[in-house]
Amino acid sequence: MTARSIKQLIPSRQVSDGAGVKIQRSLGLTQQLRLDPFLMLDCFGSDQASDYLAGFPAHPHRGFETVTYMLHGHMLHEDHMGNKGHLKSGGVQWMTAGRGIIHSEMPQQESGLMQGFQLWLNLPAAEKMKDAAYVDIAPEDIPVLQLDAGHQVKVIAGQFRSEQHQLDGAIRGLSTDPQYYDLHLVAGQSLHIELPEDYQALVYPYEQAVTILHGDTSSKVPMHQAAVLTAGSTLQVQADQDSKLLVLAGKPIGEPVAQYGPFVMNTSEEIEQAIRDYQTGTLTGDKPLQSIQI
Repeated sequence: MTARSIKQLIPSRQVSDGAGVKIQRSLGLTQQLRLDPFLMLDCFGSDQASDYLAGFPAHPHRGFETVTYMLHGHMLHEDHMGNKGHLKSGGVQWMTAGRGIIHSEMPQQESGLMQGFQLWLNLPAAEKMKDAAYVDIAPEDIPVLQLDAGHQVKVIAGQFRSEQHQLDGAIRGLSTDPQYYDLHLVAGQSLHIELPEDYQALVYPYEQAVTILHGDTSSKVPMHQAAVLTAGSTLQVQADQDSKLLVLAGKPIGEPVAQYGPFVMNTSEEIEQAIRDYQTGTLTGDKPLQSIQI
């Protein structure tokens, strides 16, 4: 059993996306700040309507998956096939762009707090041109585990494992086997998590800092910084105050990445083809979106 430690800290930086939505971006700030298979991690959160009301009008994607996790608020997804999905507090939308999708994500509130995350998850070359798909996961369909020490774990994807507990998430069976947990930690208590040793992994505290314990040493992860972890089969995390954080892990794809905005392929030639397909209206092909079965 090898404990993971911190390899790199990536502070988030405020950027704007969509029609001017203010977000905190850590992973994906530059093309060098990726963690195969993860391409980007955005945290959005504001109670100022002017920071989010413009939303994300219709835009394309190809070659990867987007995972939107809404902590607070209400967004509406609409796509080129006429599908609609309401993403509300505590819910998740898992969308596979595949060969192409054109969609919008627009706020359905005019005031109040809107907070959540969007993760971009890469697809291997063999899957980049498959049919697009998406699923809306209601809050009540996300498994939650209450631990003896008072900690809480929401398992969005993968399989959570600790010394005494195991719980399957809402999404499983993908080729990159993503592990996506939302942990709520109690002050002064630590938590041991088991992770596949050869998977890339990171933690992202979004309420208060946390500490990674590694043998006799410890390293603090400030709030809104992504801590890329070393290889290992276990992670021990502790909170000095009640804290909330994401834990992400996934099987590396190990292929070249070529990206131009919302298109993520393996070569520059494939990117040029994606741009041509979008310009000529053939990005999405002629097949309808398929629903993923949970």
